[in-house]
Amino acid sequence: MRVLFVGDIVGSPGRQIVRDRLADIVAQKKVHLVIANGENSAAGFGITPRLADEFLHDGIDVLTGGNHSWDRREIMDYLPHEPRLLRPANFPDGSPGSGLFCGTAKNGVKYAVLNLQGRTFLPAIDDPFRKADSELARLSPDIDFVFVDMHAETTSEKVAMGWYLDGRATAVVGTHTHVATADEHVLPQGTAYITDVGMTGPHGGVIGMDRQGIIKKFLDGLPARFEVAEGDVQMNTVLIETADESPRNSAGHLRARSIERLRFRLDT
Repeated sequence: MRVLFVGDIVGSPGRQIVRDRLADIVAQKKVHLVIANGENSAAGFGITPRLADEFLHDGIDVLTGGNHSWDRREIMDYLPHEPRLLRPANFPDGSPGSGLFCGTAKNGVKYAVLNLQGRTFLPAIDDPFRKADSELARLSPDIDFVFVDMHAETTSEKVAMGWYLDGRATAVVGTHTHVATADEHVLPQGTAYITDVGMTGPHGGVIGMDRQGIIKKFLDGLPARFEVAEGDVQMNTVLIETADESPRNSAGHLRARSIERLRFRLDT
């Protein structure tokens, strides 16, 4: 089982590199399942129904979200009708949509994708650790692969979630900061982990946004309108491969054999 996760897609540059490169990457790497975080794909803030449809048509199997999931009002009515677009599961009961999706990959493996959001330096919502417990507890016994997108601000909260779910998920990856970390590894009980996958979009600015506007905001502290940056368009991803022949983890799911950071540029 080979799973590709695409880090936070930012604006039209991020969408363009996904359109241009994803199909070739999937073919070259023999990927069975593609997951991506799409909460910044609409001009850097939120996602629209049209963009979600395009991503799902272009080869992404499941889209995850985060604190910007609600930025586009029109997504509220769309979420309940498209289960492959997730928002963090630990938003309060009654929020539109779901934070868990179960499906079947191209190779026939049954999988689950769980989207969680941290609480440190982000809006106060429900506990992601206890929500992970309750969501994993309701999975069907025939689920073989469990993937968790932990969308959080602090490294400590994401690292803690990795250890908390070691042996219960095949992979736990961090998103939100838009800066890739170099700590990818497989935890002792078989869970692939990285603190942040990084960003898919323009790296010529400040975490995807035009650098002049961001710098001005730091200098004068006044309200500012941020625009998506240009230049050095990259797709930051991780490729997770399972150890299908080895014993399963304590929850009965596939263990990870490896997690590899892969970075692609638009012009290469």
